[in-house]
Amino acid sequence: MSLLFDSFWRAAAYCLHPRVILLSLLPLLLMAALALGLGYFFWESALDAVRETFESWSILATMIHWLEHIGLAGLKSVLAPMVVVFLSTPVIVVLALLMVAAFMTPSMLGLVAARRFPLLERKHGGSFFGSALGALWATALALVALLVSIPLWFVPPLVLVVPPLIWGWLTYRVMSYDVLAEHASADERHTLIRRHRVSLLGMGVLTGYLGAAPSLVWASGAIAIVFAPVLVPVAVWIYTLVFAFSALWFAHFALAALQALRRQTEAIDVPADAGPRATDVIEDARIIPLPPAEADGAPPASPWARS
Repeated sequence: MSLLFDSFWRAAAYCLHPRVILLSLLPLLLMAALALGLGYFFWESALDAVRETFESWSILATMIHWLEHIGLAGLKSVLAPMVVVFLSTPVIVVLALLMVAAFMTPSMLGLVAARRFPLLERKHGGSFFGSALGALWATALALVALLVSIPLWFVPPLVLVVPPLIWGWLTYRVMSYDVLAEHASADERHTLIRRHRVSLLGMGVLTGYLGAAPSLVWASGAIAIVFAPVLVPVAVWIYTLVFAFSALWFAHFALAALQALRRQTEAIDVPADAGPRATDVIEDARIIPLPPAEADGAPPASPWARS
């Protein structure tokens, strides 16, 4: 438990590091760049496609004519841009987050390793392809578990427990591999995951709850839609910061546990020529019989002698 809490507070403190703050703001810059780029190349064509869709659907066409009849003709001109914005925003957010997540974990791991564990040997027990395949497999299992557990969501207590458990398991599986892939060997990684499975799963569940924090931004209901241009970047920044904290927490915990494991299993090799042993010193010693005294009062010779 001491390792768990120690790594928690260290991760929280590292969130104030300039590199972490910059990485947490990077999705916002990417979102702005993607929005400007996509808007420059596809804005007019997207508007035309939405307007054609409105005209092809009789229900929407009737509703638009009704709005024009009651004096809300101006709403027709803003309806298509609103639809384009609402449809493109999730795509832009997801792309920005995926681009940042691709190198955020390695960056957080490098920061922790350089500042806390500069002498920890890197055994490269994992690979990028192993991480990608493991993440895809764990994500597929998590999605299946979510679909199967949907009926349980209608039970008030379980809806607060089941989804965070599933996302926590996914976070634990992905993060445990990623933070140990470079420094630990395959055997060390399996040993650490088996030994600290409960703590790692608890960390994943807690970060899963923290990952739900951006949804609180929309708790204001209809007002959130009005202020969506401001609230969406805030929600993305909070989510990215939580992701950075999660990577830092797992990195601190896993590398400290790896260092402790190596200290426990470290063997002391004594070279063969390290020096004479005690048996080598006395192996040739023997007792020499006492010789007769040469004269009265002469001191006897020592009964011990080296041959």
